[in-house]
Amino acid sequence: MSSVLIVLSAARVWTQMDGTQHPTGFWAEEFTVPHRVLSEAGVTITIATPGGRIPVADARSLTIEANFGDAEKVAEITSHLEKTKDLLATPVRLEDVNPEDFDAVLIPGGHGPMQDLAVNPDMGRVLERLLPDPTKVVAALCHGQASFLSAGNPDGSWLFKGRKLTAFTDEEERQAGLADNAPWLLEHRLRTAGAQHEAGPAWGSYVVVDDNLVTGQNPGSGEAAAEAVLKALAVRAN
Repeated sequence: MSSVLIVLSAARVWTQMDGTQHPTGFWAEEFTVPHRVLSEAGVTITIATPGGRIPVADARSLTIEANFGDAEKVAEITSHLEKTKDLLATPVRLEDVNPEDFDAVLIPGGHGPMQDLAVNPDMGRVLERLLPDPTKVVAALCHGQASFLSAGNPDGSWLFKGRKLTAFTDEEERQAGLADNAPWLLEHRLRTAGAQHEAGPAWGSYVVVDDNLVTGQNPGSGEAAAEAVLKALAVRAN
């Protein structure tokens, strides 16, 4: 049975370019959908956060407006958060995680990872152990790819340089109304660092698989990304 580490941001705010604090957390759908898909497949899941701090869902991720008017979807997300409340209330400390204990790591987004996981040395430590190992899988969704910025090679180069991936696009950030005051934009940052960023239409499900690296562009990509993780794990189990 596969074991997957889900790393969630512990941030409550995202510091803006003008110094204001934008309320944030993890984007609920990006946790609930992959968690459901992986759990139903029998995967063992561990939740970790920096400091073992209880993660919070971005309040906006639970609004009908942010889910394109889909009230049924919001109800499903809310219900799954309720079902997993005990798991979310008892995360392990990211600092204590032994990457060797897991077959894969998955990092959901929300703007939280841009605040803490992008600069967290233990996030980097986990990625630096798993990505170079062809028997392991690294996955992230939307803004979760900000966590990739924490990881380097022994020679000081960026761990993900040259890798094909997708992430929340600058255009999606503009459409969300948060680009102008953002301290940096994720797509631009990843491209500048040397990633081969690919993208589909704004807000549509889009997943890129580059060997053992699985990335989803936005919240709507969670199910396809989780299925891709399961496929990658199955291949490596044989």
